[in-house]
Amino acid sequence: MYALMDEIRESTVDMRTVFCNVLLSLARENKDICLLDADLMGAMGTKPFLKEFPERTFDCGIQEANMFGVAAGLSVTGKIPFAHTFAVFASRRALDQIYLSCAYAGQNVKIIGSDCGIHAALNGGTHMAIDDMGIFRAVPEMTVIEPTDNAMLEALLPQVAAVYGCFYLRLVRRTTPDVYMPGSEFTIGKANILKEGEAATIIANGYCVSQALLAEKRLKAEGISVGVIDCFTLKPLDERAIIQAAQKTGNIITVENHNTKNGLGSAVAEVLCEHSPARLSRLGFIDRFGEVGKRDELAGAMGINADAIYSAVKKSLE
Repeated sequence: MYALMDEIRESTVDMRTVFCNVLLSLARENKDICLLDADLMGAMGTKPFLKEFPERTFDCGIQEANMFGVAAGLSVTGKIPFAHTFAVFASRRALDQIYLSCAYAGQNVKIIGSDCGIHAALNGGTHMAIDDMGIFRAVPEMTVIEPTDNAMLEALLPQVAAVYGCFYLRLVRRTTPDVYMPGSEFTIGKANILKEGEAATIIANGYCVSQALLAEKRLKAEGISVGVIDCFTLKPLDERAIIQAAQKTGNIITVENHNTKNGLGSAVAEVLCEHSPARLSRLGFIDRFGEVGKRDELAGAMGINADAIYSAVKKSLE
């Protein structure tokens, strides 16, 4: 079971710290877990793993494609490799190696992509992954997950380590808004119904879940009943939750820290077209590149913050 925080606040702990701490805990119990990086261990905060398990840590340098080839080789020997780089490099620069050496070969590789979307912030458009989820959901048999906050990452990482197969985890290096209470439990592939509503349903993932909840609170104060669904697993998608929401409200708004093409909005559109047609509004990066800015400023510029969601819901009711 999961429980929401009484109030959404910015976390005091970086997500990269939670990632490293949980991975260390798992590695102490399972000698097959290992870590690979592409010269970003300092940036991802994983040097404590290197210190405790130097024989299970591989810094492959700025050679992302080679790193995933090494990860595939480690998997062949029975290891459970977690391979990290920035999401832009994992999804675009190293895609062929991931597709063939990892996924097609049926290996057990956990791909960790960080600095997704607006979280790249001052690193700017060159380092801003806005198409990574779409790229990886097109890879056969790949599980694609974007943890909403630290509590979710802490709960999901042991599941990812325990289940054989290729996973893509879209992470944040720095802080995120806390949505869930510590100790909450989640099931991969099952969306979380955070709010029930009658007028519309907002379906979000990642950073946008907190913004959807803030928008819902504002709409509720105006007497507008809106549902909120956290679709943290993009693949396999919880189609049943989407269909039920469409049948209940007939009015869906998706919001994602990602290109609207081939991301969450596209995935939801496919379900609606095939099973339960409904009005659909999609918020996200709309045919544009990323840019330099602070996270919350970029959220406003890209139209994925609480204000934008509030306005989209109001417009959908006109």
